[in-house]
Formats: sequence, structure tokens, C-alpha cells
Amino acid sequence: MKTKLKTKKAAAKRFKITSTGKVLRNVSGKRHLLGGKSSKLKRNKRGFFQVSSSDMNKVKACLPNS
Repeated sequence: MKTKLKTKKAAAKRFKITSTGKVLRNVSGKRHLLGGKSSKLKRNKRGFFQVSSSDMNKVKACLPNS
């Protein structure tokens, strides 16, 4: 009997896989010390960004059932 592949829960909370297979991540630098950052910088940090291609396989290995 084969063992199940388990999802790394830390990765599941941080990354999202789209239907086309791209891996999206949140942008860093939005949690605290926002008073010293410009409105433009904070606005540009909204939403999701694509994970770099060099890290893509590492992230997908942590999310086997996605």
C-alpha cells in the first residue's frame, strides 16, 4: 500500500496555484511600519505576484495535491 503525499501546511497558507499552473505569493513589506512608506509603495504592494521560476518547483513539491 502506498502512503499518501501530504501537503506542507505552511506552504498552503502562503501560496496559491492558478488553474494554468502559475504559483502566486503575497508581497512582503505590508505588515507594519507603514507610516514611513509612501502611498504609492503601499498601493503597489497590493494583490499577488508570481513566484520566480527558480522557486516554482520547490513550491509545487510542497503542494502535491494542488
